[in-house]
Amino acid sequence: MNAQLKKGALEVCVLSQLAKGDKYGYELTEVISQEMTIAVGTLYPILKRLKDDLYVDTYLVESDGGPARKYYHLTEKGQIYQQKLKQEWEDFVLAMKKLLD
Repeated sequence: MNAQLKKGALEVCVLSQLAKGDKYGYELTEVISQEMTIAVGTLYPILKRLKDDLYVDTYLVESDGGPARKYYHLTEKGQIYQQKLKQEWEDFVLAMKKLLD
């Protein structure tokens, strides 16, 4: 898959997974990599930007036998953004399907 196309798709995937519930970075990577190939560090720049843009908040949770995990939580602004991007992506996929068939 083209890198730019994948980058856009990954943002929607991250937001959609966070809309289902809070997750830590590696957990997001595991869930998304079940459906598409991504490198381990791919999501962290996306998560940082989403946090900088106030679409996600973070909080730490102690873990058994290891360092605390940073969880990501979709903000209200992030929920609105996720719904907008999801609709845009669905419209794009529908248009592409029509053009490719």
